[in-house]
Amino acid sequence: MDKYLNIISFNIPWPANYGGIIDVFYKIKALHQLGVKIILHCFEYERPQAPELEALCEKVYYYKRHTGIVANMTLLPYNVYSRKSPELIANLLKNEYPILFEGLHSCYYINDPRLKNRKKIYRESNIEHDYFRHLAIAEKNLIKKTFFLVEAFRFEKYQKVLKHADLMLTVSTSDTEYLQKAFPDKSIEYMPSFHPNDQITAQPGQSDFILYHGKLSVAENTQAALFLVKHVFSQLPYTCMIAGMNPPAELQKVIAYHPNIHLEANPSKERMNQLTQEAQIHVLITFQATGLKLKLLNSIFAGRHIVANHLMTAGSGLEQFCHIADTADEIIRTCNQLMKQPIDETSIQQRENLLFPAFSNKNQGERLYQLIYEKS
Repeated sequence: MDKYLNIISFNIPWPANYGGIIDVFYKIKALHQLGVKIILHCFEYERPQAPELEALCEKVYYYKRHTGIVANMTLLPYNVYSRKSPELIANLLKNEYPILFEGLHSCYYINDPRLKNRKKIYRESNIEHDYFRHLAIAEKNLIKKTFFLVEAFRFEKYQKVLKHADLMLTVSTSDTEYLQKAFPDKSIEYMPSFHPNDQITAQPGQSDFILYHGKLSVAENTQAALFLVKHVFSQLPYTCMIAGMNPPAELQKVIAYHPNIHLEANPSKERMNQLTQEAQIHVLITFQATGLKLKLLNSIFAGRHIVANHLMTAGSGLEQFCHIADTADEIIRTCNQLMKQPIDETSIQQRENLLFPAFSNKNQGERLYQLIYEKS
């Protein structure tokens, strides 16, 4: 018999070019390759509708996200309440198939009594109240900082709604432990993020530049980039690249003072792949240990040396592929050493042996299929 699945995505999962959206898209692709017929429900927010999704899905529904002050006047998290849609619940009630809720943002209807007898799967991407508290710490704008703090408070209260999920899928071991303590009677499975890499594409050899990349409009990534510019890259005698989407003016201004530091704003997918493969070193740091950092996983599949801090690798199982450095001095010293060390074929093969099957989309897709359709 055909297997069907409703997936509720917090945004349109194409192009698959940032964070959780990458996980959503490549999960859809992996399940489609296993023959699952997907009914995709996605909220339209700052991205156009994507005909490309129709090749992977039986049906794609789009819903307007209701943003603005009115949507914020609620005890529910704004990011949840703004994804309330009568059309969505009406479409879910047209069938009896399992429902996969992508992130807490998409869970407005997870406790709806009309869905009481449906199999409901929650895909965790962050412990949201921790994530928003860290965003508040990184944010300098007072209005945004206040919003992040209020949203953190609301998400912490709202989290109890997850008792209505039949299965939870977590992106890191630390998040798994947290949810197991919060919901000891629930089925919780660690399932690393799906990603663009079917094989190792890291290139042997060496080059002459260092790379930091991320979605630069996110306060957490801006904070990391500014730290690297001021305390690390400006102290190194090498070309250093910062690449990502929508860099803020503050970051552009600081970079302009340093001739060895270059900004690549909104690079194409092809250009980003080129930078990822050609960089001698990926420097990846964060000041918040939340979720799984997909840019770390992508860099391990496609890049050469990885320098990361402990918070970047926390709960990921990926620290064995990285040179761990936490302070500016440690990062500088490690970069100076690694710029002289080419990557050889043996090292790349060892990386591949350790990454598969745990971080294989095919393997994870098969696990997910079994969890949804073959376990009661």
